[in-house]
Amino acid sequence: MKIHTALITIMLGLSAVSAGAKDVEYGKQLYEANCSQCHGMEGDGYGVNAEDMDVMPKDHTDTEEMISRTDADLFKAIKFGGKAVNKSVLMPNWDKNMNDDEIHAVVAYLRVLCCSNEE
Repeated sequence: MKIHTALITIMLGLSAVSAGAKDVEYGKQLYEANCSQCHGMEGDGYGVNAEDMDVMPKDHTDTEEMISRTDADLFKAIKFGGKAVNKSVLMPNWDKNMNDDEIHAVVAYLRVLCCSNEE
């Protein structure tokens, strides 16, 4: 499994590796504050708001699904909302709440989160 995780990291363009630990930790803090209500504290899509939603929030721990998304796709979805990437309109845009550096930190955390169940 560790080889699989290393391969996934390489496939992701080393984004999780190239992001500093401070960026990942900051991204985790931002994720917990802004994203966990829908996506859950563990990132599994079972946040407190999920049961009232018509479309289940994305499971960010689903490695196979997450490696199919580029960092640019994730950034765009966070910044401009789900509609910008042909996903659920229930995913709001965060460009008024987070700046680009903060969004990049969340993307770095997502890359760590999606691979954490593979170790």
